[in-house]
Parts: sequence; C-alpha cells; structure tokens
Amino acid sequence: MAEVKIKLFANLREKAGISELQLSGENVLDALLSLTEKYPDLKSLIFEKPEESETPVMCSSINVLINGNNVRHLEGLDTLLSDTDELAVLPPVSGG
Repeated sequence: MAEVKIKLFANLREKAGISELQLSGENVLDALLSLTEKYPDLKSLIFEKPEESETPVMCSSINVLINGNNVRHLEGLDTLLSDTDELAVLPPVSGG
C-alpha cells in the first residue's frame, strides 16, 4: 500500500481543519475512504449519497488530481497509487 500526500482545498480544508496529510491506499478510492474515515464531515462533500451506495461514487463536482492529472482522465477511483504520489482534492470553484 502506498503512503501518499493528500492536499485539501477551500471548504474541504476548512471542514477538516488541515490542509495536507499523509494517508495510505492502494488506489484513489482507498485513499479517499481513509480520508473520509478520519474526517467524516468530508464524506458528503466527496461522495454522492454516501449512506445509500455500497460502491462509493465521487461527486461530479469534485476534482481529484494525482500529480496534477485529473483521475477522471486516468482510471478514476481505481487509479493505482505509489509512495511518491500527491493527491489534490478540489471542490467546485467559482468566482469572477
């Protein structure tokens, strides 16, 4: 299992009270599940209907990047992780 750095931004950072941390996971899903176990308030912000789904589905508005690459353009939540990886979890951004 890989030990990866996870960076949180905007309201995710505010809810967790931390901007980055190290967590373990074989793939993106494992890392996000570890994150939401440690910070349960993030679960509804990252996953769609977390209490109703057996297999978690990432909210369409959340972006997860591995080393700057969106996981949606890779293998999604099944994307494998390695020890040198950095995950960035970004909520929807608006502004002008």
